[in-house]
Amino acid sequence: MAERAAPGNRSAYKVFRTVGLRWSDNDIYGHMNNVVHYSMFDTAVNAFLIENGALDIRGGSDVFLVVETGCRYHAEMAFPDRVTAGIRVAKLGNSSVRYEIGLFRNDDDAASAEGFFVHVNVDRFSRRPVHFGESARRVLEPLLASS
Repeated sequence: MAERAAPGNRSAYKVFRTVGLRWSDNDIYGHMNNVVHYSMFDTAVNAFLIENGALDIRGGSDVFLVVETGCRYHAEMAFPDRVTAGIRVAKLGNSSVRYEIGLFRNDDDAASAEGFFVHVNVDRFSRRPVHFGESARRVLEPLLASS
């Protein structure tokens, strides 16, 4: 079995968003259920894109579809913890982007969970990939992990 990677620190991420944790996010074991992590990833990234003009969910000609996801769990979180999502872009292509997201419990510097997902920019109606527009690229490039 491969050695498990240490959790990343806040300094490895480019932008942060607070993501609400609800009473119902706890499972029978008393911690945040694993599916909630994915919802937080999706919420943090899409809210960032909407607020920065890279995604118009109601009227834009392009939309982002998730085509791949993954998560590594390092430590438990549970309501009423405060959760902050750190976001960075690991790879930016012509029509796809791989986000990496760290979820941080309260004021912890080490991530409790780290995940990724890949968005493909597609035409709203044909669902075929299209190149990122200038506004999306302008929002995503500063999040590149190497910048």
